[in-house]
Amino acid sequence: MTRPNFTFSIKRVGFNEHYRPAETTRITSNFANLARGERRQENLRNTLTMINNRFNELAHWDNPLGDRYSVELDIVSAEINVDAEHSSQRLPLLELLQTTLHDRATGQRLEGIVGNNFSSYLRDYDFSVVLRAHNKDQAVFTTPDHFGALHGALFKSFVSSLAYREHFAKRPVICLSVSSSRTYHRTENQHPVLGVEYRQDEYSLTDEYFGKMGLKVRYFMPPHSVAPLAFYFAGDLLSDFSNLELIGTISTMECFQKIYRPEIYNANAAAGKTYRPSLQHQDYSLTRIVYDREERARLAIEQGQFAEEHFIKPYRVLLEQWCAQCIS
Repeated sequence: MTRPNFTFSIKRVGFNEHYRPAETTRITSNFANLARGERRQENLRNTLTMINNRFNELAHWDNPLGDRYSVELDIVSAEINVDAEHSSQRLPLLELLQTTLHDRATGQRLEGIVGNNFSSYLRDYDFSVVLRAHNKDQAVFTTPDHFGALHGALFKSFVSSLAYREHFAKRPVICLSVSSSRTYHRTENQHPVLGVEYRQDEYSLTDEYFGKMGLKVRYFMPPHSVAPLAFYFAGDLLSDFSNLELIGTISTMECFQKIYRPEIYNANAAAGKTYRPSLQHQDYSLTRIVYDREERARLAIEQGQFAEEHFIKPYRVLLEQWCAQCIS
C-alpha cells in the first residue's frame, strides 16, 4: 500500500466576549458551550475575567496591584484532507486553545502554550459510539482492541506536520480534569507555579488514550487550588515552559473546570493527602456562568455519529491500513 497523502490546515479565531461558534465547531467544546444562549456574552465576559484574575494571583511578583497581565485566547481548529492528491475536501479533526500573555507593564505580548483545552470529533466517536457499542449489555467494562490507536496516530501526525511547525514553536500541553474513577496521592514534590504533585494508583482510560497520542501525564494542584489538574505533554513539562506559560494554562483550564466540574474544582474544601474526586460531592460552590452538562453529553453522541458518517465510513479501509502501519 502507498502511504496516504494526509495534509493538515490550521485556522484561528479569537475567543472573546464577541465570539460566536462557527458551523464546523464542535458544540460540545468548552468554549462553544459558553457562547450559546441568551447569556452568552455575559458568560464569556465573566469567564475571561476569572482567567485574568487567576493569572495575576499566580503571577504575583512585581505585580503589586494584581492587574499586570491579561490573557488572550485563540481557538485553533485543525482540518485534515485524507486524499489530497484527488480531493480538496477538508474534514474537521480537532480543536485546541492557545494563550497569548499581555504584560501591561512592558507592553510585551508573549506567546503562551497551545493545547490547554482539547476537543476532537474522533474522540467523540471513540468514547460515545465505539465504547458504548462495545460495552452494551456487558457485565464487565472493557475496551476494544486498539481502542484510540487511530486517533493517537492522527494526533501525532498532526503535531509533526509542516502545518503545525509553521504555527507553533513548542509541542502542545493539554490540561484536563482528574478522573473520578482513580485515587490520587500527594507527594513531597512541589513546583512554585504548578504546585504540589499528586500520583495516581493506576492510569485512567483517559490517561491511556492520551498515551496513544504520545503524551505523558502528571498531576499538580496549583497554589490556592482545591484539586489537582491532569497535564498531558511530551518532553519535560517543568523545563520546556516558562512559569508565565504554565500560569496561562493553569488559569485558563482551572477556570473551565470550575464551570464544568464544580463538584471537584469549586469544592469548599481542598484535596487531602489521599484524594478520590467525585461528581457526587455536594459541598461546592457554583460560578455565575451558565452551563448545561446533560446537553453536552447528548451532543457528544451526535458528534461522534457525525465523525462515523463523514470520516470513518468513507475512509475506513485506508485509515485502518495506515494505522496498522503506524503501530506495527
